[in-house]
Amino acid sequence: MCLWSGRWSAVMSNPFAHLVEPLDHNKPDRKFYNLLKLRDPRYDRLPFSIRMLLESAVRNCDGFLVKQSDVESILNWEQTQTQSVEVPFRPARVILQDFTGVPAVVDFAAMRDAVANLGGDPEKINPVCPADLVIDHSIQVDFNRKTDSLQKNQDLEFDRNKERFEFLKWGSKAFRNMRIIPPGSGIVHQVNLEYLARVVFDQEGFYYPDSLVGTDSHTTMINGLGVLGWGVGGIEAEAVMLGQPISMVLPEVIGYRLQGAPDKLITSTDIVLTVTKHLRQVGVVGKFVEFFGPGVAQLSIADRATIANMCPEYGATAAFFPVDHISVQYLEQTGRDAERLDYITRYLKAVAMFRDYSNTCQDPNFTQVHELDLSTVVPCCSGPKRPQDRVAVSDMKTDFEACLAAKQGFKGFQVAPERRNAEVSFRYSDQEYSLSHGSVVIAAITSCTNTSNPSVMLGAGLLAKKAIQAGLSVKPYIKTSLSPGSGVVTYYLKASGVMDYLFQLGFEVVGYGCMTCIGNSGPLPDPVVEAITQGDLVATGILSGNRNFEGRVHPNTRANYLASPPLVIAYAIAGTVRINFDTEPIALNSKGKEVFLRDIWPTREEIQAVEREFVIPAMFKEVYEKIEKVNERWNDLTASSDKLYTWDPKSTYIKSPPFFSGLTKELQSPRSITDAYVLLNLGDSVTTDHISPAGNIARQSPAARYLTSKGLHPRDFNSYGSRRGNDAVMARGTFANIRLLNKLLNKQGSHTLHLPSNETLDVFDAAERYQEAGLPLIILAGKEYGSGSSRDWAAKGPFLLGIKAVLAESYERIHRSNLVGMGVIPLEYLAGDTADSLGLTGRERYTVVIPDTHTPRMVVDIKLDTGKTFKARMRFDTDVELTYFHHGGILNYMIRKMSENKRDRVVPCRTPASAMRMAPLSSV
Repeated sequence: MCLWSGRWSAVMSNPFAHLVEPLDHNKPDRKFYNLLKLRDPRYDRLPFSIRMLLESAVRNCDGFLVKQSDVESILNWEQTQTQSVEVPFRPARVILQDFTGVPAVVDFAAMRDAVANLGGDPEKINPVCPADLVIDHSIQVDFNRKTDSLQKNQDLEFDRNKERFEFLKWGSKAFRNMRIIPPGSGIVHQVNLEYLARVVFDQEGFYYPDSLVGTDSHTTMINGLGVLGWGVGGIEAEAVMLGQPISMVLPEVIGYRLQGAPDKLITSTDIVLTVTKHLRQVGVVGKFVEFFGPGVAQLSIADRATIANMCPEYGATAAFFPVDHISVQYLEQTGRDAERLDYITRYLKAVAMFRDYSNTCQDPNFTQVHELDLSTVVPCCSGPKRPQDRVAVSDMKTDFEACLAAKQGFKGFQVAPERRNAEVSFRYSDQEYSLSHGSVVIAAITSCTNTSNPSVMLGAGLLAKKAIQAGLSVKPYIKTSLSPGSGVVTYYLKASGVMDYLFQLGFEVVGYGCMTCIGNSGPLPDPVVEAITQGDLVATGILSGNRNFEGRVHPNTRANYLASPPLVIAYAIAGTVRINFDTEPIALNSKGKEVFLRDIWPTREEIQAVEREFVIPAMFKEVYEKIEKVNERWNDLTASSDKLYTWDPKSTYIKSPPFFSGLTKELQSPRSITDAYVLLNLGDSVTTDHISPAGNIARQSPAARYLTSKGLHPRDFNSYGSRRGNDAVMARGTFANIRLLNKLLNKQGSHTLHLPSNETLDVFDAAERYQEAGLPLIILAGKEYGSGSSRDWAAKGPFLLGIKAVLAESYERIHRSNLVGMGVIPLEYLAGDTADSLGLTGRERYTVVIPDTHTPRMVVDIKLDTGKTFKARMRFDTDVELTYFHHGGILNYMIRKMSENKRDRVVPCRTPASAMRMAPLSSV
């Protein structure tokens, strides 16, 4: 809740103040806005997720930031949902992880400098909404299959990231209202689910629903607990932290009815991969999905959170499960106290936000309804390159072999017929082994998606126990790992007696954090890499994660499959994905006997019995009571208490960014983009993994050359993720993905054509030449540009490369917002137009004509040096986004507002863009 929201002066000026009443007359100081007193029949028809948007608008209505007309628009959702109606939303809190959190804190520090330079008070740059930052993305799987792997990996994490951690420690002191959870605590989304989530806030005398935005796309996981939240760009999250509401288009809400009960051999991962494929086919990009129906009651909160976690993979903004009695049971199981459970239940029932999934009378109206019968779900994986490409386990062998033969693409590797059965021998630990296409070389139980779910984690443990008892093992060259989402997982795996069996198969705990799923998989053994390279093999990674885009998991695993933790172990034992578990044995045991997967697979009943016995509230309390102080190395870090950060010019991790160089108080009128060159000509489904620097820093890359010039050796390069606080590294790593297909060269790689000289250069080097010559740049792209993780550097990097606009067929929601936040114009072809239909090659020069007056989603002219002219849409979807555009980005706008030396609130401009453009800053 922002600072002034709970003040009585704000309450009394609220036109809905008459709705305020005590929840409990024995506690008259604890009040809430009773939405039922609106006595509006439209309220009962609203989806539960929209009711949460309405409550925020009612509670924060001041006639300025939030108007009565905004409340009316939300109440009138059924009529306005498809009309691109803009409404403000003020989340209750913000959550960050360190990959996105470090650059956010860097920006805050730089903004303080900029405000000071403009004569303002730098301490105004300070979070006014609660913000939690969980350090979970910095640890890598450098060591595995050792008794001390966890300690060694954590020691390396600190050695590599000491500068970053010291900087974050400074931030925790310098900025009010920011809590930092130290490394080694767990994955941000699981910590959020088990510990940080309030479900209902009790703050400044008011009860209100918990809601949040986060700087990670899988923030949606919290929707499984009935907390409305989704991922936003780091830039947008920073504005929310500074008091800005989110300006959003009122979404359509797709009702997803679940019925039936899953088979006893089905896991929640199988359900979520089925849902992901179905909703991707339905088309839910930019929409809310709300689950209802009797089948929801069949799912635990961990199951629901798994489904909600994968929301970005099916493209929705949020995937919401309203709170019910199972939610309350989960809160009790995870150690929340009885008083909290009481007011959560009473409040949500008082405002008709407590769900009974068996009561169809509670079913609201939806934009559309789709259904899934849980009894039809079969065991499955997804891959080899996208999370929505579900494959039934029974079809894995034939599907993979079809992928080998298929043309290069999302489901193809285009391996020549004579090479499809290639086999390469190698020696490892003085034994002879061989690899072929489909051989598993990475098997990781990892990621927020599944490690939060006791059913699949215990299922993996029980499978491991049965496998060991059957005499099975995993080949030692396969990189196996277990990275739990919190210490609670280790607690119940040990208590239930399955941890020893996991260890015997090679799945020992290697760290607590987001590891293999984001590319922190660490190195493969040299003999394995040499064999893969020698045979040009399509080696495989199998992981319980949510992302498997090319080049993400490891450079040497061209095929990667998402699977449940038990299936990760199964494929590790088999050693290949070219197996049909229905008809072929998973392996021969130590006595030469065939063992089938069905012989060792645990049933849901077995798993649930163990879960009931061993997943208890005491373990959650014990783990989380000491979470902020348990890491001794974090506790020992020293940090300055100065309000302005002292930048170290020698640091290669933390650097003051150039985003605000030359910023003036006065607005600069937006200008047309004249004679821009195309830096890259890209196709469909270019992800933020292709754009934003991620994973290891290649030794021959521009980033490596920069770090070498600073005196670093390759062993000290660390990852791009760890260096997100240094713009010089990140700009050099933008578009450095080895799988990026650039049509200017018609091949994959991190190069492009410098058109004036016709030279092939690294993308950064080409962009640098263009900038030195003062030449603007644009990017051409196809459908779903920027899909994937919500990486702010996917917008910051292109901005630093001199890219003024992107021209695409469509955008992923978060990435488009990030481009807006950085002042890069997102242009969209008109319906029916594409680069191909317009005959664009990328070798033309482009002039984007920006008129004097602007409106949301306006159409502009694009002129080519060939004489051709066509039209495109500027995807500034709201007046607020146009405001940011006029200021050159959201952070520039915030700095100007903070530099006014007034004691007013920081608010978005609500004036028409045409009037705002020529207005002095004081009137904006």
